[in-house]
Amino acid sequence: MDETIKDEAQTRYRVTAGELRQFVERYERLEQEKRGIADHEKEVMAEARGRGYDVKVLRKLIVLRRRDPDELSEEEAILELYKQALGQ
Repeated sequence: MDETIKDEAQTRYRVTAGELRQFVERYERLEQEKRGIADHEKEVMAEARGRGYDVKVLRKLIVLRRRDPDELSEEEAILELYKQALGQ
C-alpha cells in the first residue's frame, strides 16, 4: 500500500514538473520576443534620429497618443491656466 501511494505521488510530481517546465519555457519565449520587439523599437528610433527627428519629443508624442483625449484636453487646459497665472 505504501508503494502505491509513493508511485502515485511520483506520477503527480512528474506531471506537475512537466507542466511547470512548460510554463517556464513559455515565459522564456515571451521574454525573447519582448527583447526582439525592444530591438525593433530601438531601430525605429535610430532611423527617426537619422532623419533628423527629436527622439525625445517623438517618445512624448507616442505617450500622448495612448492617453484618453478628454483627459489630455483637461490636463492641457489646466496647464495653460497655471502658466497664465505664472505669467508665462
